[in-house]
Amino acid sequence: MNDRPAEIVKFDNVGLRYGTDPEVLSNLSFTLYPGSFYFLTGASGAGKTSLLKLLYLAQRPSRGAIRMFGQDLITMPRERLPDLRRGLGVVFQNFRLVQHLTAFDNVALPLRLAGADEKRVVKAVSDMLEWVGLAHRSHAIPATMSGGEQQRVAIARAVIARPKMLIADEPTGNVDPEMALKLLRLFEALNHRVGTTVVVATHDVHLLKKVPDSLIMRLNKGQLSDPTGALRYPPRPATTSGSGV
Repeated sequence: MNDRPAEIVKFDNVGLRYGTDPEVLSNLSFTLYPGSFYFLTGASGAGKTSLLKLLYLAQRPSRGAIRMFGQDLITMPRERLPDLRRGLGVVFQNFRLVQHLTAFDNVALPLRLAGADEKRVVKAVSDMLEWVGLAHRSHAIPATMSGGEQQRVAIARAVIARPKMLIADEPTGNVDPEMALKLLRLFEALNHRVGTTVVVATHDVHLLKKVPDSLIMRLNKGQLSDPTGALRYPPRPATTSGSGV
């Protein structure tokens, strides 16, 4: 715990534009701290997805500086980005499941790519599918699953390897309120037990009160406001234990 970096992400005067269009993100300066839980909110078109693209390394900024896991992303060669991405778990709005793989094999993918022992893979994936209510669908391929089921597979895949940072874009948009709360509890467990930094983008204001220790970042027309002081003051460190997720 004592060797954790003072920050996991740092933006300094970052701007983003696509082509010659006006900036969709302007003058973003903030720090995300290890073991913290952030909600990113804002109206449709405020720039939430663009900000997430910067966080999960799908987009480089038009200006400014970004550091992640102690590395300068602006000067880093592109061939080194895949190594950095291994510390990230991402839940996309459109799921991005591998269509020819079963639910089990989609969730197992991060562990297998990391070279995990197959016995561990089977146990971890089976437990995770049980947690998200899909044990009975482990052999199903995405085309035969509902949107809510695919969402849960995508979330299970994102958290299975206990990433340093989890980035989730509207992760509860395709599930009922009961499952939405259960998925939030999964994110909380990852945050508290493992120390993962969690960033959840959502337009659902009701979710913001469901995680007591969460911090709120609000985007409005490409600029951030800070209603909970999330960007100004380091939050208290998360309590971790040896328990698994």
